[in-house]
Amino acid sequence: MTRRRSAILVLEDGRTFHGEAYGSVGETFGEAVFNTGMTGYQETLTDPSYHRQVVVQTAPHIGNTGVNEEDDESAGIWVAGYVVRDPARIGSNWRATGGLEDRLAAEGVVGISGVDTRALTRHLRERGAMRVGISSVDDDPRALLARVRQSPQMVGADLSAAVTTEKPYVVEAQGPHRFTVAALDLGIKRNVPRRLAARGVTTHVLPAGSTIDDLLATGADAVFFSPGPGDPATADGPVALAQEVLRRRIPLFGICFGSQILGRALGFGTYKLGYGHRGINQPVLDRATGKVEVTSHNHGFAVQVPGAGQGAVVPDQVIETEFGGVQVSHVCLNDNVVEGLRAKDVPAFTVQYHPEAAAGPHDADYLFDRFAELIEGGKNA
Repeated sequence: MTRRRSAILVLEDGRTFHGEAYGSVGETFGEAVFNTGMTGYQETLTDPSYHRQVVVQTAPHIGNTGVNEEDDESAGIWVAGYVVRDPARIGSNWRATGGLEDRLAAEGVVGISGVDTRALTRHLRERGAMRVGISSVDDDPRALLARVRQSPQMVGADLSAAVTTEKPYVVEAQGPHRFTVAALDLGIKRNVPRRLAARGVTTHVLPAGSTIDDLLATGADAVFFSPGPGDPATADGPVALAQEVLRRRIPLFGICFGSQILGRALGFGTYKLGYGHRGINQPVLDRATGKVEVTSHNHGFAVQVPGAGQGAVVPDQVIETEFGGVQVSHVCLNDNVVEGLRAKDVPAFTVQYHPEAAAGPHDADYLFDRFAELIEGGKNA
């Protein structure tokens, strides 16, 4: 058996892990984060929200089902690097069209395997997400550490322009057309317009730098702000656009980064979580129904509302803003992080997590029905 090339992983605090090269041979840098999903690695890899992040998979066996041509959430892999414990030697699934490692190598994604991902995850939980480097071309931890500390941080990173579509495109409604939505692409996943299409919505996906005139030119009945990577504190353009949408009382729905954008548009702040929420098993309370949903998350920042902070109980009262009253609609039950906002005087709501979740779970899929109801209510007003 041919011995694999050795590789090292060095965190910015100096903690070092040794393993073997996985995927492309080379060197990469990014923010080290962990994902607790036990399935859906292909969707994770192709999610634009992971741009400039090195993803640690907590599930020990990765690559078991290979990769296929249908489950990508974008045109390619976005992660800056990939860390796994036990990669599958053979991908076995009737839908597979190739192996995971071959796909990583073909797209130039530098990874490392054979790492104690449990120890690495515990370290990140205790110390927080931090910069990291992976190298299979330099085995000197001190030299790699110096380069890690010179790499850019996620705080202050404006990344939407790097992941957005270059040209507008349209995803047609399935069946009879009901509504038209203009979606601002800040790092959109393919399953968003698919879930809207299933409800009779035609979606015009527009570049992140689009103006209010660009949105209105589509004939949109409503506006959607997509998920995406980076620090929401840098997204002044989308925030100003969201405020203009609110002033015109156009129905608006935002997911993840889009939720943070709307939070800022309403006058709230944002802050960086210690290590974020990433995985498909996060419990969230819907305050309107009292129902607890198991949901998919991928965010390292959150909305800061008055009277609440990370770990503190989120107030249930109406918060007055420039655009009227706003309530926190959803809360994470692990740490009380704000997971959704609902405006009472303008037609707008958001969730911080992912109702378009692929590969799942689908507890929150009903939120696309709420969006359709909001649009219908606006048309009948």
